[in-house]
Amino acid sequence: WGRSRRFCRRSTMGRGYGFEFICWALENIKTAASLPLFVALSYMYLTDKHILLVPFFYVIFVVVPLGLFFLWLIIASQLHDSGSADWEKYFTIRDEQIATSYKGQKVPIEVFVEAYMGDQIDLKIDMLELLLNRNQVFRFCFTKGHIQFFFKTFVAQMTGHSQVEDHREVGDVYNRGNDFYNWFLGSTMIYTSGMWQEEQDTLEIAQRRKLDTIAKYIHLKQGEEHLDIGCGWGTLVSHFAKNYGSNSTGCTLAKEQVVWGTETAKNYGVSDKVKFLCCDYREIPRQSNYKKFDKITCLEMAEHVGIKNFQSFLDQVNSMLKDEGIFYLQIAGLRRSWQWEDLVWGLFMGRYIFPGADASCPLGFVVNQLERAGFEVHRVENMGVHYSKTIETWYNNWKSNENAIINKYGKRWFRMWIVFLGWSTIIARQGSSTVFMITCNKNIKNDKSSVADPVLDNAPFDRLATYVGPNPIASQQ
Repeated sequence: WGRSRRFCRRSTMGRGYGFEFICWALENIKTAASLPLFVALSYMYLTDKHILLVPFFYVIFVVVPLGLFFLWLIIASQLHDSGSADWEKYFTIRDEQIATSYKGQKVPIEVFVEAYMGDQIDLKIDMLELLLNRNQVFRFCFTKGHIQFFFKTFVAQMTGHSQVEDHREVGDVYNRGNDFYNWFLGSTMIYTSGMWQEEQDTLEIAQRRKLDTIAKYIHLKQGEEHLDIGCGWGTLVSHFAKNYGSNSTGCTLAKEQVVWGTETAKNYGVSDKVKFLCCDYREIPRQSNYKKFDKITCLEMAEHVGIKNFQSFLDQVNSMLKDEGIFYLQIAGLRRSWQWEDLVWGLFMGRYIFPGADASCPLGFVVNQLERAGFEVHRVENMGVHYSKTIETWYNNWKSNENAIINKYGKRWFRMWIVFLGWSTIIARQGSSTVFMITCNKNIKNDKSSVADPVLDNAPFDRLATYVGPNPIASQQ
């Protein structure tokens, strides 16, 4: 009982304001870097110290505290879940050095994942079943591999996010091959959470229910100009054009997705209503001739803009949206009160699955950024358990296509994705990471229902007419 209780305990991590400071520093890199210099120069001026002491000031007040923090994080992660384990009933380690090092002991999950992808481990049970028993056999601690990735790659990703860098990191992922993604996404080719109601629902039903729900969220109407930022393979824009009569524009970095999306629009009979932009999101205004849109959607793409650029991204969305328009943002993020597993999983995802997606943050960050950018948040729904069910279906699809995947892409890619899908099924189910469905409108000075003539004519949005009516939207029980 004591051991199982330890696995279920509430986390006290994440209560301070370190996360907010990191977000501020990434968004204001130059200011964050120069602030210690200003303090150092002021101190030296007041105390008549020599300017050559500036580097020592940086070391003492910047490098040392950061170093101590990371050292504490690494040591604390090593101490929290060590212990004995009988992992041999779950898998066989064929690498003698690894097998000997962890004989009878819990294996750091990063060591397991690397060895498994490197074909040095053979499973005796299904991957998802193994991961359900992960607390008995794995440790969620930071390893040498994590440290190398964080300082060599992840820091550069967080502080970069230029168009060239994002195109290299994101575009290459989705240009891997449409067949690769079709093997687990299925016929809809939608790489975001579905919405489930019945146990017998298929993935296609869950995904199309999600699309129809979003259309209701944004009050999509015939003839409206709609923009989908990060449109993926274009199913949403074609669905909206066909079923709601919108003129939909999709934006993606991946040429492979445009090819698929164009064919989907043709099959739906809406080629005249659907347009694709193959460009960085920052190029949308120029590529669309600075058009204003009635409705803008963005499903699980905003994570990739990064914390550094998140506010400027939302400012851009605000500028592209008509004053009476509605913005729908669907975004995944880690929980604020984190567990060690959350961070270890996040590093795996950043390294192998979604490079540069460092804006996968708690809800408070997202809402704060939206309000700063001039949006009023109307509706927020946590759909994490729906995502878990969606990913579990993807997992089963991926497993069923094992031979075809290995023949085309090799065993390493198959194993990487089976870890990703299996682990993420559990992560979403326990709330380590979730997905939020957020509906917003512009927060402007006056509302049509709050003023009289002549101001009324210039008040573009009517909250009463939009949000009060006989058609309430219920998404989950």
